[in-house]
Amino acid sequence: MHVSHLTLHQFRSYEQVDVALEAGVTAFVGRNGQGKTNLVEAVDYLSRLSSHRVASDAPLVRSGADQALVRAAVVREGRTAVLEVELNPGRANRARVNRSQLPRTRDLVGLVRTVVFSPEDLALVKGDPGERRRFLDDLLVLRAPRLAGVRSDYDRVLRQRSSLLKTAGAARRGSSSAEGALATLSVWDSHLARTGAELLAERLRLVDDLRPYLARAYEAVARGAGRDDAHVEYRPSLELPAPGSRDAGTLEEVLLVELEARRRDELERGVCLVGPHRDDLLLTIGSEDGPRLPVKGYASHGESWSFALALRLASFDLLRDDGDDPILILDDVFAELDAGRRAQLAEMVAGAEQVLVTAAVAEDVPPALAGARFTVSAGEVTRVG
Repeated sequence: MHVSHLTLHQFRSYEQVDVALEAGVTAFVGRNGQGKTNLVEAVDYLSRLSSHRVASDAPLVRSGADQALVRAAVVREGRTAVLEVELNPGRANRARVNRSQLPRTRDLVGLVRTVVFSPEDLALVKGDPGERRRFLDDLLVLRAPRLAGVRSDYDRVLRQRSSLLKTAGAARRGSSSAEGALATLSVWDSHLARTGAELLAERLRLVDDLRPYLARAYEAVARGAGRDDAHVEYRPSLELPAPGSRDAGTLEEVLLVELEARRRDELERGVCLVGPHRDDLLLTIGSEDGPRLPVKGYASHGESWSFALALRLASFDLLRDDGDDPILILDDVFAELDAGRRAQLAEMVAGAEQVLVTAAVAEDVPPALAGARFTVSAGEVTRVG
């Protein structure tokens, strides 16, 4: 899978730009603030309908414009499809494939798959649990696009139930709407347990699948590390049944029981305390013979970087083994690495079907990633050679 042509209209700093691409390595080189990351961000947006840099769509639309457009010709198994998404801040976005509008924008997710390495990846190990949940759910959806609907449904149910908890909590303190809010809340408990159980079951399965890939990747990128030095475990916010009994049906029952048990606390606090939105990933380093320590708070800066890189490499290898090579995006990562890690990472990913690299200076791009090169300056994208 690779992108053969990219068109942006009113996206980020670009009023209009068209770039012809090809399989293999393509590097975009330019000083910070010239627009090179905007190009690869657009490709990644088509994959996940979200940015690896900002939380909402509004900053992606060029200042003064009402909407933005991202269009890419994607080649897969010799066939080309034109994917495009229209970003409309404050209104519904629209997506098209070969000029035909899709019923739902999220139907675009998974038609092109990307894995992004960026300086922001350090938040995977040093940031709050929301960063790690997002990492898991993005990977889930890339592996099985139907889960975009499950994820969306869970988020919708969570918002509705959280609103009802606030209403019901206030009602218990004297409002007349208490009875109706509590009755409605029990209905949303069932919805939360059903959608939450499916999301939770898929996350647990994904972590099991990812674990051996992470171990191999960390061994490759961390100096002196062994196969058992990096470990990942799912950390649920409630007690789960034994691993052999974690199907969605069983997990739904567990969630319902926990919701009932925590009802009073939830009403007093006005927040939803039960569900996969409260879970985390436990990332640890250390050999099987010695203590395992959490990466967050214990690992050095270099170890943290190695672990974050290993998570992305593990994702790439897992998706590759599922089927097509995802498009690999290396966004300003080489400036953060020493020469040894640069060369090591470059050698590991050079064989991907398409690698898109951004760098401030040409010298930051390792020799193993020689290929097409563009300079980016003041919004102008020019092929070199």
